[in-house]
Amino acid sequence: MASHDPRIDDYIAHAAPFAQPVLEHLRDLVHEVCPEVEEDVKWSMPFFIYKNTPLCSMASFKSHCSFGFWRYRELAGDKDAEGMGQFGKLTSLKDLPPNRILIELIRKAMALNKSGARTRRARAAAKSAPVLPEDFAALLVSRPHAAARKTYEAFPPGAKREYVDWINEAKTDATRQKRMATALEWLAEGKRRNWKYESC
Repeated sequence: MASHDPRIDDYIAHAAPFAQPVLEHLRDLVHEVCPEVEEDVKWSMPFFIYKNTPLCSMASFKSHCSFGFWRYRELAGDKDAEGMGQFGKLTSLKDLPPNRILIELIRKAMALNKSGARTRRARAAAKSAPVLPEDFAALLVSRPHAAARKTYEAFPPGAKREYVDWINEAKTDATRQKRMATALEWLAEGKRRNWKYESC
């Protein structure tokens, strides 16, 4: 029991009643197949770690739970799944694949972690700089908004895109005008679009 993290005991105890047997079964199975596994909590979810690398994880939600392997694409190919994890929305033990399949996947995942081979993730295509809406561009180049323009031009593409998307998503012209005025005010103060949440 030394490898059982009390935080995961607590996680399972606070899960919905339907989820508890599923989570307990998955936890027991992982430990049975991989006695050296270590438990941890990452992103508020139980994780199982082997050779200092995540092996698999599970999570519980209001109406379902999930289970997934960290390197699932290498184990089983690129398969779509509904909900989080690779086995769909689990609501009972019946929703799980047979133990023999899970055991085989756990063993394959262990072998991957043991080999030390790192997954090669495809690099995301670089996004092009956002195109400024003409009406907002006209405001930015005007003399009264020189400070806003200077801030905007110094921002990385992602920060620029946040403003552009926010303005473009306005449903009415009145909302668009209000957002542009607010954007100019915040930019003049050197603020990013989501500055309110940066210290959270």
